[in-house]
Amino acid sequence: MTEEPAARAKDILGFSRWWQIAAAAVMMGLVSPYQYVWSSIEGPLAASLDIPLPALGLVFTLFVVFQAGSQFPVGWWRDRHGPRRLTLLAGVLAGGGYVGLAYATTVWQLYLLYSLGAIGVGIVYTVAVNTALKWFPDRRGLTTGVGTMAFAAGSALFVPYVRANATAAGYPDVLQNMGLLIGIGILVGALVLRDPPADWLEDESTAAPDGGTVTDFGGHQFTWREVLGTWQFWLMYAMFVGVSGAGLMLTAKVVSFAQELGLAAVIATASATLLPVAGGAGRLLLGELSDRVDRERAMAVSFTLCGLGLFLVVWFAQIGFEVGFVAAVVIATFFWAPQYTLFPAVVGDYYGRKHSSANYALLYSGKMWGGVFGGAVVGWLITLTSWTTGFLIGGSLAVIAGFAALALRPPATR
Repeated sequence: MTEEPAARAKDILGFSRWWQIAAAAVMMGLVSPYQYVWSSIEGPLAASLDIPLPALGLVFTLFVVFQAGSQFPVGWWRDRHGPRRLTLLAGVLAGGGYVGLAYATTVWQLYLLYSLGAIGVGIVYTVAVNTALKWFPDRRGLTTGVGTMAFAAGSALFVPYVRANATAAGYPDVLQNMGLLIGIGILVGALVLRDPPADWLEDESTAAPDGGTVTDFGGHQFTWREVLGTWQFWLMYAMFVGVSGAGLMLTAKVVSFAQELGLAAVIATASATLLPVAGGAGRLLLGELSDRVDRERAMAVSFTLCGLGLFLVVWFAQIGFEVGFVAAVVIATFFWAPQYTLFPAVVGDYYGRKHSSANYALLYSGKMWGGVFGGAVVGWLITLTSWTTGFLIGGSLAVIAGFAALALRPPATR
């Protein structure tokens, strides 16, 4: 056994590698409102512009498309040139997007500003997740869990503030304040981030955190073209689309779903507040667990329970059991959100860390189709059938993805 990654990283950085994760996590928390607070600000925005709420349905879909779609070129660039300049750009886009929303006067301006902000969120996301994969090949599950937990749970600090000021008159100040905080925080974080040398752990191995399985840091380092040639990638891509579609549906529509089925306003607020908290806890806890158990089985259990949780969301809403509804939202989200921890960890396990930014970005692009389902398709299904039908289909996709995870195994060349 040679020098362990922690000691090697400290020699390179001059300080603990955990500061890289701390900076990444803070930035992830700052950009989280783009995904998790939209359901709370779309009402005031529609009222201010004097347009029907459905006219803003495309905004969330555009966010998902640009946030996920930007990650492959971002990942490709980051693998070659490092994270700093990209992260500085992200601060301008993500912070400026929210500040600009405060002054928007037309729907197309909302579309443009939220899409530009989404690109900034995409940059932060791929930089943060792959900072964990690059500096922590021995703790992939835990460290990606920390960053993605912050992306979910961080918004819980914003939701009460936004909900308390979610009026046509009050939201401009809210958006301005959030935009300035996002922009400044990301610019500071960019000064901390850097990547390790490409060969810092080549052909080395060490014991896993539990003292059991040996983790290989060498092995074949797949390029993105090679990744596309493996069946494992395409199975994971289908799983990613299904699970993200189910979870994004819940994220975007939980408030409207509760209101449409006659639940109290406080229940809608509680669900919107607890949703990111549950997501953050799920990402961290299951990420840490996946470092110690079979990751594929962790996926299977997590995604299946997410689907069952969505079934409970529908059932409790139908019978008017409000406490059960909130609990079901928490369960569904707790077991949905770990996909953003488990998938990048598996990509690192299967394909190596050298090209991890581009490789995971390819898989993460499945979130675009999940967003289309969770936003536009579910909206169409609700109009055509009912709210319950849309949510039941989403739950079924998650369950199917859970069973599909049992077929995964590493590529032969690893």
